[in-house]
Amino acid sequence: MRFAVDAHAIGRHLTGNEVYVRSLLNAFATQHQDDEFIAYVSGESAAGCIPANIRTRRIATNPFVRLGVDLALKVRQDRPDLLHVQYTAPLACPVPVVVTVHDVSFLEHPEYFTRDRAWQLQWSVRRTVFRAAKILTGTEFARSSILKVYGDLDEDKVVVVPYAAAPEFRPMPREAARAAVAEQFSLSGPYVLTVGDLQPRKNHIGLIQAFSRLVKAYPQLKQELVLVGKETWFAEQVHRAARDSGVADRIQFLGFVSDPDLLRLYNASDVLVFPSFYEGFGLPALEAMACGRAVTCSSTSSLPEVVNGAAILFDPYATDEIARALADLLLDSELRARMERLGLQRAAHFGWQKTAQATLDVFYDVVQQQRPANARVKDARIAHR
Repeated sequence: MRFAVDAHAIGRHLTGNEVYVRSLLNAFATQHQDDEFIAYVSGESAAGCIPANIRTRRIATNPFVRLGVDLALKVRQDRPDLLHVQYTAPLACPVPVVVTVHDVSFLEHPEYFTRDRAWQLQWSVRRTVFRAAKILTGTEFARSSILKVYGDLDEDKVVVVPYAAAPEFRPMPREAARAAVAEQFSLSGPYVLTVGDLQPRKNHIGLIQAFSRLVKAYPQLKQELVLVGKETWFAEQVHRAARDSGVADRIQFLGFVSDPDLLRLYNASDVLVFPSFYEGFGLPALEAMACGRAVTCSSTSSLPEVVNGAAILFDPYATDEIARALADLLLDSELRARMERLGLQRAAHFGWQKTAQATLDVFYDVVQQQRPANARVKDARIAHR
């Protein structure tokens, strides 16, 4: 079969969306050699990030051109059996669509977005989910949220296919990681790490307030707070909170970093703290666990489901709880070591090969259901020979 994937996110620093589609394509490339895959990319260097046995085609970077004309045109030319997209399908698509919807925060918490962005997602994702043959998402929490906000969807239409940390996220020698981080980012001392774009739902302001409390309550702690994540329209408010915290000299913003740098940052850190108000999955928690780091994260949305007892949970709306969770891990080396072991065990339950196979199972099912009845009968006879 021939499957097409909208991979415009690759090479454009679109964080979770980019990690998802890149990891999926890498896993597709190693299995089911009888199938053909086409990846539609926008970035100039994106093709170099995709395995050689997956064909790439360029589509427009502008979303209005891409979704309005270009993607549909390419699909008509290539005639795949199915198109896989994230969140939004092209306006006119001549083949069945499978859509991955990571979360519906734009409906449940539109305050986390600019008004125009929230409206655009509300309109385009609704149109896509109702015309899609299947909807994929990463957790039972996200599935329940999708069914709740789109109340007249068939429950069988929404399928949970968990994600995973990419294989490159793994434990490495701490001293080597620390030396690389010191050279690349001038981080020579111990630090607590958080990963996520500077946007409201990531709760960086609450974390900064909690870190300030931590430093004042435990002056013996020498850790800095390191924030990794792309600057957004909300970034200035986060920077202002850092300047006003009283501990600005111990807070560093690194912006967007490459995966190799992120690997070293995870491994060189003491703890990953992930204080997000809302996540459909929460990959940074799993990535840090896969690197052998202790994790403390929010007790909200999908995160308890993903970490499943392998992280210290806190209420993200209570800065004293965030500070206490950090203090517990930083001051108690036995607890930290225990959470590191549990995290490694938990991360091992996930894998992109499993994710890819489950995704392909959905693809096959959709194509089979879309075929004429006589073709399905013929396939069934062949399958039983």
